Amino acid sequence: MGNRLKLVVAYDGAPFAGWQSQKNGNAVQDFLERAFRNILGHSVRVHGAGRTDSGVHALAQIAHADLPDRSLSAARWPAALNASLPPALRVLRCTWASATFHARFDAHGKIYRYRIWNDRILPPLEVGRAWLVPPPLTFDIMKEEAQAFLGLHDFSSFAANRGTPVEDTCRTIDRVNVRRSGHAISVEIGGDGFLYKMVRLMVGALVRVGHDPSCRGEIEKRLQFPERSPATARLVAPAAGLILVRVRY
Repeated sequence: MGNRLKLVVAYDGAPFAGWQSQKNGNAVQDFLERAFRNILGHSVRVHGAGRTDSGVHALAQIAHADLPDRSLSAARWPAALNASLPPALRVLRCTWASATFHARFDAHGKIYRYRIWNDRILPPLEVGRAWLVPPPLTFDIMKEEAQAFLGLHDFSSFAANRGTPVEDTCRTIDRVNVRRSGHAISVEIGGDGFLYKMVRLMVGALVRVGHDPSCRGEIEKRLQFPERSPATARLVAPAAGLILVRVRY
């Protein structure tokens, strides 16, 4: 076994330019790599399980880094790293992993949660945590229509263009839970992989049908005939309501 350190990382996405390293140095990956450099005196590369966009939060992002030795125990690494990180970014746990473990390529899937605040006023403590959607939303129809996402589908009509072509736009969704508690609606989605902005477009489609019940069946049609999907059917939920809950291994 080598000196590969596995990290469980949580962050409030609002202050950061997403996960992936940026020229301005304001990405989560940049802050983690600077923290390692402060401790080790040299650079190490931090590999994440996947990219989260600017404004997207994470409860348990997974990453790994190869270190020169084990002079510091895995249990001591969180405190050491957190001392150099901003309060909105925390390393929760560290363990030594197999030299063959890879945070991204070994992942079997992810679980995301999106929060909607269905009221006319967004409470201050929900700012940056939920999408304010004024009423009315027909919750029962949203819950029913969400089941269309389950299974293996071509999600090209639920993806945005990142600038590089994606060869395979088919993904398997095995979990879509839509729950309501007061004004808060949560949509939890689990699958073997996600395209760029896919969850936010899925949630946008649910809000669209929740607002307008005449759109029932639209999600199923977009999955069956993605090439015929009209641009007017694409509503992208804001990044602030999205949370990466867990990476599956």
